Order: sequence, then structure tokens, then C-alpha cells
Amino acid sequence: MSSVRGVGRHLKTDHPYLTLFALVELIFLVLPSFIILVASLGAGEIISFPPDELSLRWYVSLLDEGEYIQPFLNSVMVATICTIISIPIGLSTALGLNRYDIRFEHGIQLYLLLPFTIPLVVSGFILLILFGRLGWIGNIWAVGLALTIINIPFMIWSVASSVNAFDPTLENAARSLGAEEVQTFRHVTLPALMPGVISGSLMMFMLALNEFIVSLIITISDTETLPVAIYSAIRGNISPQIAAISSVYVIVAIIAIIVADRLVGLDKFLHS
Repeated sequence: MSSVRGVGRHLKTDHPYLTLFALVELIFLVLPSFIILVASLGAGEIISFPPDELSLRWYVSLLDEGEYIQPFLNSVMVATICTIISIPIGLSTALGLNRYDIRFEHGIQLYLLLPFTIPLVVSGFILLILFGRLGWIGNIWAVGLALTIINIPFMIWSVASSVNAFDPTLENAARSLGAEEVQTFRHVTLPALMPGVISGSLMMFMLALNEFIVSLIITISDTETLPVAIYSAIRGNISPQIAAISSVYVIVAIIAIIVADRLVGLDKFLHS
């Protein structure tokens, strides 16, 4: 965080116009979340900003009615599965691309660009056809696997940033002291790569938690995630209850940022 503050002070003193632009952009990004948070506190039946009267009735209704509890739990399960699968894949791929002469290295690097070139709706239909053939549609773990497939490049990039910054002489020193390869990885390599692993894990969890397009295509009623449930609800009526459940997402995102700052620091997280 100290480096972020240092950059902020530098911009403030030497680049006032850039600071003003950054401030306007920050307000532009934060304003929608602020509006949703305030609108969710309205007491009326119709969503409005600013609300005429403040109340927590719509947050209470989320627990009383329970309509969104199961989709929320599904989203958390899907995000957890996605994160767990992505960690060993991200570690092995990032280390392999960095240390070994892989025959299909250029093909793998090309694959890492696919999330930016192939529309998610196309990926969703491909996964629907594939999972349908395999009989996996209707399984919550299959949704987690699908979101891992489309988001795994982000995990690989995050770990790769730590791998590229890692000093291999530390491993050589451990081996020269008698450590076996597994011991070296466990006690030297893995701790050094943890900032990238933690950053990538948080990123994968949040991406899976918020994924909508692919989830809409491959989920059924039993595996419906929260974004899909929200979409189904707003097609009929946009009530303050929708603003309340959206605010839960904002709060979860804020908690994730705080966790990232505490564990690895926002400066390292943003550079991963």
C-alpha cells in the first residue's frame, strides 16, 4: 500500500491533470455501486434513488423468502470448485512454461489469449454441447469446471508473474543443503510463489462468482447461480430486493479487496 500512496503523492504534485482524470474515472467506476447500495436501503416497493425512507426490509426479505439463498450457495460452490481446480493447473502451467522447452508452447500461449478473442456466448454453447454429450449437465461441479476452462488464463498469468520474479538460485541453495525436490518445492518455491497463487485464487473466485453468460447457458434450475437468478428476476420487475442482493455482491467484492491487501498487498495484487 505504501507504493500506491507514493504513486498518488507523485501524481498529485507533478501531474495535476492526470490526478484529476484519475479522480473522475474513480468516481465514474464507484458511482454505480454507490447508487445500488443506497437504493437497496429504500423502504418503498419501487426502486428509487435517493430513497424517500431508509430501511433494511429488503435485506431481511432475502433471508425470510429464501428465493436467492440456494442460487447464492450454488455460486459460492461453483466459485470454490473453480478456484480449487485452477490452483494446481496455474502452478504447473506457469512453472512449465517458464522452465521447460515445451513443444507446443506457442499454442498454449495462443490459448491464453482466447478469453479475449472468443465471445463468452460461443464458449458457453461449445461447453453446453460438450457437457451434454458427456452427460454432465445438471452437476454443480460441471459448472465450476466450465468456469475454470474460460477463466484459467487469469490464474496462469497471476502465478507466472511470481514465477518470473522468482530467483532460481534459492532452489539451488536448498538442493545443495540436501533438500529433495519435493522438499525444495514445498519449503522454498511454493512460499515464494504464494503472492501470485493468492492473487490468482481471489481473481478466479470473483470471476466465477460473477460469471453470467456461460452460467446462463449451461445451468438448469437445480444448478442456477445467483447472476442467473437475478437476470430471471429483473425480466419481470426491478424491485429494491434486486438492489439488496446486488449490494451483497458489492460487499463481497470489497471483502475480497481487503483480503488481497492483507495477504499480498494491493500493489502486488494489481501487478500480478
